Formats: sequence, structure tokens, C-alpha cells
Amino acid sequence: MKLEAAKAQFIQTWGSLATQWGINKTMAQIHALLLVTPDPISQDDLMEELSISRGSANMNIRELIDWGLVDRVIIPGERKEFFLAEKDIWKVFRQIVKERKKRELEPLLKVLQQLQAVEGDKKNREAKAFTDTIENIQKFVGQADKSLDSLVKADESWFWGNLIKLIK
Repeated sequence: MKLEAAKAQFIQTWGSLATQWGINKTMAQIHALLLVTPDPISQDDLMEELSISRGSANMNIRELIDWGLVDRVIIPGERKEFFLAEKDIWKVFRQIVKERKKRELEPLLKVLQQLQAVEGDKKNREAKAFTDTIENIQKFVGQADKSLDSLVKADESWFWGNLIKLIK
């Protein structure tokens, strides 16, 4: 397979997989292109390579910057903005985990805490079933949150060492 075909296949695959993780396909394709490109890319080059509109490029690049996966790069003498992705996949993985935790788990924990304070007779079967379920979900999500915190703070060798222990 030639480099251009392999690059195109990677970008398409990364974009398709991302939709299964709840991430916009175009955002993932931009990220994939920036991952496999050694030098910063201008927005215009990115738009041409992926056949996307300026609006889509703007919105998705902004989101990638917000996620901490892409940086804006200034090239002296150039008027255009250029962009570069973090190349260390361990850092990318940790950043994605951190963002997903912030956007998904933390709001869920907040809602679960509010729901646990439901008023009503605790002897009532429905009220008890509700509060028990909320409490169990809250414990599970709390443990997941702590585990993800440990993962984000861990170094790569700790992660792989512990994963291998789990598998054995």
C-alpha cells in the first residue's frame, strides 16, 4: 500500500471509530490528519485534504484545541494559522480520558448526588428502590471516576504493568 492510500485509510478509520466513542467524525478525521503529519498544517491545507468547509474546519479545530489535543502554531512570516496535534499517543489517550470524564462522569455524579436527596418515606418500596438504585449507580460511577483519575495521573509503564497483571 502506498503512503497516500495508507494515510487516507487511517484518516477514514479513525473518523469512523470516533463516532462509536461519541466523537464527531470530521473532528476525528482532522485529528487523524494532524497526527500523521509531521509538520504543522494550515487550515486551508486541512480543508483541501479532507474536502471540508471552512466552517466545519473552524468549529472542529476549535473543539480539538479545547480538548487539548491540538495546538495553534505560529510560523514566522506566515499570515495563516497552522495546527499541530500532540503526537505522544499516551498523552492523547490521557487527555481524551480527562475530557470525557469532565464532560460525562462529573455531570452524572452531580445529578446523582442531587437525586440521592429525594424526599419521601424511606419505608415506601418505590422510594427505597429508587434511592438504593441511585446509591448503587453513584458508588459505581464514583469508583469509575477515581479509577480514571488514577489513570490520568499514572505514567505509561504503570498502566501497562497493571493491565498485564489484570489479564493474567
